[in-house]
Amino acid sequence: MSRLKSAKEIPIGGLIDEAGSSRKFKTGDWRSFRPLIEESKCINCMMCDVFCPEHCISVKEDGKRGEIDLDYCKGCGICANVCPVKCIKMEEEAKFIK
Repeated sequence: MSRLKSAKEIPIGGLIDEAGSSRKFKTGDWRSFRPLIEESKCINCMMCDVFCPEHCISVKEDGKRGEIDLDYCKGCGICANVCPVKCIKMEEEAKFIK
């Protein structure tokens, strides 16, 4: 097993040692807020999917919006900000912790 690099050995900007490695790390637990979609308002414009930096919003075979993958959603709120009909609201994550 190889030795982990120290903070001084990692170049500024971090280190990506293989393509696509971000899928190995579920980053959704960083979230302070989570997106909730009011289905009745959604017009399936897919702007949320286009602008999601983590590509957490799935697209169904019929081209309509699917579910949000909360394992990877960091709660940035970009989806809520770009939604033209404001059907996505950001709710505090603490409300969902049991």
